[in-house]
Amino acid sequence: MDDFPQWLDLARELQAMAQTGLTYTKNDYDIHRYQRLLEISAEITAHYTSLEKEPILERFSIQSGYATPKVDVRGAIVRDGKILLVQEKVDGNWSMPGGWADVGDLPSATAEREVWEESGFKAKAEKVIAVYDANRISPMELFHAYKIVFLCSILGGEPTPSDETTAVDFFDPDDLPPLSSERTNERMVREVFAHIADPGRATAFD
Repeated sequence: MDDFPQWLDLARELQAMAQTGLTYTKNDYDIHRYQRLLEISAEITAHYTSLEKEPILERFSIQSGYATPKVDVRGAIVRDGKILLVQEKVDGNWSMPGGWADVGDLPSATAEREVWEESGFKAKAEKVIAVYDANRISPMELFHAYKIVFLCSILGGEPTPSDETTAVDFFDPDDLPPLSSERTNERMVREVFAHIADPGRATAFD
């Protein structure tokens, strides 16, 4: 992503350094220093966004342990040459069903659950299509994240919106609705159909 902001890269690096440092240090001086790094990261983020410093710092402080990327999982389903998309309540745009992975769940089970919860279809994860650096897709998430896209098949069910979605439909790849680009973009959709056209295609990754 050519326009990926350097300030966000630096703020994330500081936040991760502080979180990891606070996990392992026992020295009072180092604890103070790492807490200050968290504050600096929050100040940088607040300066370049419409967010306030204190909520950002509170969100940073909730994180604990060695800092690692979060994982977003998506379920890709194609039926009759069209891809399953759900309309997101949060922005009114469309994406493949998915969300953050839960601790203790298999990645494939997360994809299947998200498809069921957001679209009303029972699904079976068949193949990993792609693993993306999510922050190079949309740069405004405060934490670093990876995105895993599973190709899934439908086992049953019917289109049913959820608490997080307002509509469910299938779309031709040449006639897509406005996409919720943080969750799904045209590059991902093209990759889905490339795997449909070539089942032996290797997993794409950043």
